[in-house]
Amino acid sequence: MKAIIRKISKLEPMIFIFSLLLLVLFLFIFLTLSNMIFGQIRDDFQGLIEAAKNKSVIGSIFLSLYAGFLATLLAFLLGVPTGYILARFDFPGKRLVESIIDVPVVVPHTVAGIAILTVFGSRGLIGGPLNGYIQFRDAIPGIVIAMLFVSLPYLANSAREGFKSVDPRLENAARSLGAPLWKAFLFVTLPLSARHLLIGAIMTWARAISEFGAVVLIAYYPMIGPTLIYDRFLSYGLSASRPIAVLLILVTLSIFIVIRVLSAGWSIYDRD
Repeated sequence: MKAIIRKISKLEPMIFIFSLLLLVLFLFIFLTLSNMIFGQIRDDFQGLIEAAKNKSVIGSIFLSLYAGFLATLLAFLLGVPTGYILARFDFPGKRLVESIIDVPVVVPHTVAGIAILTVFGSRGLIGGPLNGYIQFRDAIPGIVIAMLFVSLPYLANSAREGFKSVDPRLENAARSLGAPLWKAFLFVTLPLSARHLLIGAIMTWARAISEFGAVVLIAYYPMIGPTLIYDRFLSYGLSASRPIAVLLILVTLSIFIVIRVLSAGWSIYDRD
């Protein structure tokens, strides 16, 4: 303990202050989550076990993860090309395009849900003509679209910053050696931007599975995790909804830890 105190006392004042602020941030998040998790274990551990055995609970959590994965996959297919264009080219209206892409981050979730409903609902701009082929209202496609809308900016912006961090001269060098643009992109730019893309994908997936307001307006059923928690809270109160919330936190936390551990070795792609 004395050795630790001596090391802390030798830190630069700014680093010491920043470390304290880091500790405050960590404790703010950790205490909030741990209080709910350990409170549930202390007060009603059996309720947590029953929630883990309940097929509807497991099904709703799996649906959240599955729909979030599909939304992230679509966001990747759309966000990576978008990020590349925004990073490499200037064109009239570029700032307007960037601002519109960012709007889903700040728009209220219920507003996003209403907007999605007017486009993808059974009488919507897109949902109406496609109603005989694909259903968005109260269906998995509607859940995925709602998740995609609110989470896409995270991947597009992260991809843009990743591509900006890659020196264009590296692409030009590859092209001067005979590689077409698509090959230079796949084997030079994309690997060097891998960490940004991974972070963007993680944030997109996390944002997608946590969405409630937009999803519940277009697809209350089938229930995803947040919708089931809300439904149980309204119907039976905190005692019925908290075990599901704790279970969802534990599942997502475990996945995040695994992803962080697996991605720790990606430092090979970091720039000096």
